[in-house]
Amino acid sequence: MPRQYAVSESNDSGVAIGVEARVEAGRKIGEEALLSNSPYASAGKVPASPVEAGRLTEDFLPTSQLISAQKNAFNTTAWNKVIRGPILDCVKYFGKMQIDEIYCSMQNMEEKIARYLIKQADSHMIRIKFLPDFYQVLRRRSTINYMGTVPILSIRQEPLTVDSNLIIKRVFDFFFSLFVIVFILSWLIPIIGLLIKLESKGPIFFKQDRSGINNKPFKVYKFRSMRTVKGVGEDCQAVKDDIRLTKLGGFLRRTSLDELPQFVNVLLGNMTVVGPRPHMLSHTDKFSKEVDTYMVRHFAKPGITGWAQVNGCRGETRTVEAIEERVLHDVWYIENWSLTLDLKIIFLTVWNILRGEDNAY
Repeated sequence: MPRQYAVSESNDSGVAIGVEARVEAGRKIGEEALLSNSPYASAGKVPASPVEAGRLTEDFLPTSQLISAQKNAFNTTAWNKVIRGPILDCVKYFGKMQIDEIYCSMQNMEEKIARYLIKQADSHMIRIKFLPDFYQVLRRRSTINYMGTVPILSIRQEPLTVDSNLIIKRVFDFFFSLFVIVFILSWLIPIIGLLIKLESKGPIFFKQDRSGINNKPFKVYKFRSMRTVKGVGEDCQAVKDDIRLTKLGGFLRRTSLDELPQFVNVLLGNMTVVGPRPHMLSHTDKFSKEVDTYMVRHFAKPGITGWAQVNGCRGETRTVEAIEERVLHDVWYIENWSLTLDLKIIFLTVWNILRGEDNAY
């Protein structure tokens, strides 16, 4: 027997209930269908006939309906039967229609009706789930937690707000960065430092204030890849064929070797191996005014590499669309973090370095 789903929406007179695979019944779309464009709605198909469609739309407000259809069979022949009646009468059809789950819209629903539906669903061994009437503002990763007995709805899932996950990520960062510093940077810094000094005047390392977690500034470290040019400020983003770039600097940036000193930042705890890339303070101020969700990326520590970078979001950001794409990837990472995802990003970062990237300059 295919799984059956009842989807309901309440009003002042009762509850409209539709049986279908994750379809919310209750608001009209045009003249023919009684559907919603919610995340639970199926593709826009219509009832069996205009007459039946009319009956559904006309009688929805003062009555309740039960519509029978098999899962994945919501098409022009799927609307087999319509049964009207008040909420007290509708529930007797739950068992008869062999419904497995009820998806119930909470719009205009009184608490006593919700309690009654829960009670009846339990007695008929049916799972019941509620659709909030403000679902349009919720994200797919919304979660519900409890403060005592009070349910708290979070609009996004953040695995890194869980203490155990924070400990796992910090332990990984500490030992990974310590390994790189002891076994790679210990001999690489003298070599690269000497080459930098031989090619141009200035320090070996480049230090700059960047936006960190909770938008707190911190000093980020890099191998210096540019020479100082009069009239060009440090907050000027590097571009392709930048006149400030040294020959060695070009190689360091193409291979991302200029970022290796940031493992010191990771060891100190103001950065992580994987996370949203830290931006200059002036860029944070600028982009936060252009992209609504830009500041969300500061919920996590900035990283040496990130989900945006392994998906091609590197180099200069010439357009608002470019920064929006980066933010989209950064927020996705924050909402979907796992240690496995971090390992995947590290692998993809190394792979991208070995094969070369067009935007690495």
